[in-house]
Amino acid sequence: MAEVERVAAELADFRRRVEELRAARALPSTERLSVLDAALFELQHVVDVMLPRLERSLPAERDNGARRAAEEQQLLRALFQRMPFAVVLLDPDAVIRRLNFAGTRLFGMRAGYAAGRPLTASLVPEERAAFRSQVAAVARNEGDRSLVVRLLPPPDGVRRADESLRATMTALRPQGEPGTSVLTVFLTGPEAPAANRPGGAGHTEDEDPDHTAGADRTGDTDRPAQSARTGESDRTDTPRPGLSEVTRNTELMDLLDDMTMALLESPREPTAVLDRACRVLRGRFADWVTADLVTRGGGPLVRVAVHGPERSGPYAGDEAYGPAADPGGSGGPHSQDTLTAVLAAQLPGDCPVVVEAARAGNATLQVRPEDLGAFGHDAAGAPILARAEVTSLLCVPLQARTGPVRGVLSLLRTGGRRAFSLAEAGAVDRLARHLGRALHP
Repeated sequence: MAEVERVAAELADFRRRVEELRAARALPSTERLSVLDAALFELQHVVDVMLPRLERSLPAERDNGARRAAEEQQLLRALFQRMPFAVVLLDPDAVIRRLNFAGTRLFGMRAGYAAGRPLTASLVPEERAAFRSQVAAVARNEGDRSLVVRLLPPPDGVRRADESLRATMTALRPQGEPGTSVLTVFLTGPEAPAANRPGGAGHTEDEDPDHTAGADRTGDTDRPAQSARTGESDRTDTPRPGLSEVTRNTELMDLLDDMTMALLESPREPTAVLDRACRVLRGRFADWVTADLVTRGGGPLVRVAVHGPERSGPYAGDEAYGPAADPGGSGGPHSQDTLTAVLAAQLPGDCPVVVEAARAGNATLQVRPEDLGAFGHDAAGAPILARAEVTSLLCVPLQARTGPVRGVLSLLRTGGRRAFSLAEAGAVDRLARHLGRALHP
């Protein structure tokens, strides 16, 4: 900056001397020779001194300006990421462009995974349309908006269902971003879950913060023995499985064992086999389980078993479907029975994921399904996934290692229950192969 100011001062002096040389044109021709020498001297001074200084100072000033701009951008990025509340940058279609650290904890997804995915998948179905409408209005520069939204339960179950958030939106045009973006801030109340409090995301469900803190306060006398015991483990980078992971693996092994016993003890009739399998899976592994069977000769699918949550009151009989009820009804002490009747009366051909599994033999795993019509609709046109508050869906074809698809098994988890993991999907795929072999004529 000092070099630029010095060059500017010299330029100002040069302009004054040029004005004096112009005034010398009025002198007699015999006296203009000295003026010409002075003009040549000034030009030589500009070429030899002033221009090199400008060439050195201007690029340096541009570099300083670019460096300051880069530092400001870095500061803004750090501020965006370190804000203690969830901040999301959305496009006009409510698709996530950027998500800060607090947002990853609140919505239960990583920033790299979240980019390009609709934020509405994290909201309860009845509020998605209103949220999209408000985002589009802000993107059209119609002013800032604020509304209350409710989140779906997260896959890990650490947040209670239907938690309300205040979403405040404003329009931005970030440098390097196409079009207008919508900056959305989500504020939680004092009852925010532990996952959103500072330090809450640093612990997994296997860790005990109090125990960890106590371990840090132990004296040096315990450390040599501990070092001797763990010296070998310190030399390897192989992570040890946590308690919850071991527990889940044990539960999967128990499930495989129970399913094997059920298949060995059940009659050879296909409907009885599928009904017994659904009873094993219901409750302990999924909230809703449906089984569809391919009719003989490769005909259409037929729903042969539907099992839902345990009934909360007296219920006559132990049949899978339950008594007939109004498909459009809701609420009441036995509202799950109404949904059971809807699923029992549903045509499997009206469920896109079931049709795809039967046609292509591909399994489907969806967490927070964005397409609420993936499992069909009830008689009133309401999506079944929304009506059952499904947060995770697993649909697998029933077929042996070779041969056609014999049926389709669908499992639904609802509410705050943990979503299906890839390990659980792999276990169900093995169960599906066993069921496919049991259904072989």
